Amino acid sequence: MTVRAIAFYLPQYHPVPENDAWWGPGFTEWTNVVRARPLFPGHYQPHLPADLGFYDLRVAEVREAQAALAREHGIHGFCYYHYWFNGRRILQRPFAEVLASGKPEFPFCLCWANENWTRAWDGGTKELLLEQHYSDADDRQHIRELIPALKDPRYIKIHGRPLLLIYRTELLPAPERTASIWRDEARKAGAGELYLARVENFKGGIDPATIGFDAAVEFSPNARNVGQRVFMGPLTKHLSRLGILPKAFAHHSVFRYSAIAEGKKNQPRPAYKQFRCVTPMWDNTPRRRTDGRILLGSTPDLYRTWLRTAIAQTQQRLNGDERVVFINAWNEWAEGCHLEPDRKWGHQYLAATKQALQQAADAPSAPATDPSRVPVRSARPARLRHAYWRAVEVCKGMAEIGRTVLRLPTQ
Repeated sequence: MTVRAIAFYLPQYHPVPENDAWWGPGFTEWTNVVRARPLFPGHYQPHLPADLGFYDLRVAEVREAQAALAREHGIHGFCYYHYWFNGRRILQRPFAEVLASGKPEFPFCLCWANENWTRAWDGGTKELLLEQHYSDADDRQHIRELIPALKDPRYIKIHGRPLLLIYRTELLPAPERTASIWRDEARKAGAGELYLARVENFKGGIDPATIGFDAAVEFSPNARNVGQRVFMGPLTKHLSRLGILPKAFAHHSVFRYSAIAEGKKNQPRPAYKQFRCVTPMWDNTPRRRTDGRILLGSTPDLYRTWLRTAIAQTQQRLNGDERVVFINAWNEWAEGCHLEPDRKWGHQYLAATKQALQQAADAPSAPATDPSRVPVRSARPARLRHAYWRAVEVCKGMAEIGRTVLRLPTQ
C-alpha cells in the first residue's frame, strides 16, 4: 500500500465576528499576509497566492478547487484545524459546509487546536482572547458534536477507525480521561473505535499509549533539530544597533531550511508509533513583529528529498493504513508555510510532493519492522551530528556577516 499524505488545513480565510472585534472589520489571515515585507536582503516576503488568489472559504467553488489541486498532486486528504472552546466554535463555517454539502468529495480528518487564543498567536496565557477550560462534561459535549463528522464516509480512517488529532495533549489536565470519554461516546454513537493521535510540537517524547492514545504526529518545524541560528548572541545585537546587520536578526530567529531538513531526516525515531511530518517552508513574521522564526533557503528539491526520506522511513516502520505522513501545511500563508501555489514558486512544491509520493509507490516495498523492535540510536552519534551541523551553521553565519558588512549579494 502506498503512503497517504495528509496536509494540515487552516480555515482562517473568511471574516468572523470575533476577528472583527479583535483585529478590525473584515480581518482574515490575508490581512497578515499582504502587510508582510522583506526584513533583510534575500528574505522572501510577502508570500502572495497565485492560482487560487486571495480566496474566501465561504465560497464552495474555492473549496472544490483546493481539493482538485491537492488530489491532482497526490495529497490524500486534509486535516482541518478545529476550534472548540467549551461549547463555542470559531472558524467553523468552511468545514461545516463541507460536511453538510458532501462536497468536495475529498478525504478529511480533524485536529483539535486546543490552545488558548492570544494576540501574540502563541497559545500562551497573556493577552487572552479565548481561553480553554477542561472538564468531563465538556469532553462529552465536544465529542458528541463531532460524531456527524466522524461518521461521514469521507472521514480518514486507520484500520477502520476515525483518525482524530489533538494539538497539545500536555495542556489537558487528564488526557487519558479525555481519551476514555471520547472513545466511550464514539462507540455508543455508532462511530466505532477512535484512532487518537497527539501532535508533538511543544512537547515530544511522550509514549501515546501512556495517555490512552494510539500514535503521535511529529510536527515540523518545532524547536528541536533546527540547526544553528544564522546570527545570534550579543554581537548580532550590537551589529544591528550599529546598522551593520538588519534588526531582523536580533528580533527574530533565522535558521537554514537545509539544516532543519537534515536534522529531521537523521534524528532517532522513537520506539512508539509516530507519523512523520515535513514542511515545505516556514516564516511566521507576518504574524509577529518580534520572536518570529524564519527558515531560509527552502527549495522544492530540498523539500522533495526530505519528504521522500520521511516516506521511506514510514514504509520501513509502519504497515497498511498506518503508512501516513503529514505535511505542514496546505495553506498556512501567514506562517509562510503552504503547498498552494504562490507567485514565486508556482506549482513546484506541489510537483515535488507528487514526485516524492510517486517514487515511493514505484519502489519495492518490504514489510515494516515493528517499531518496538527497532533499536533506538544512541544519543552520542546524535550529539555528534548536532555538533557538526552547529559548526557548519556557525561558519555559514560568519560568511553571511562578511557579505552583509561588505554589502555583497547573497546566494
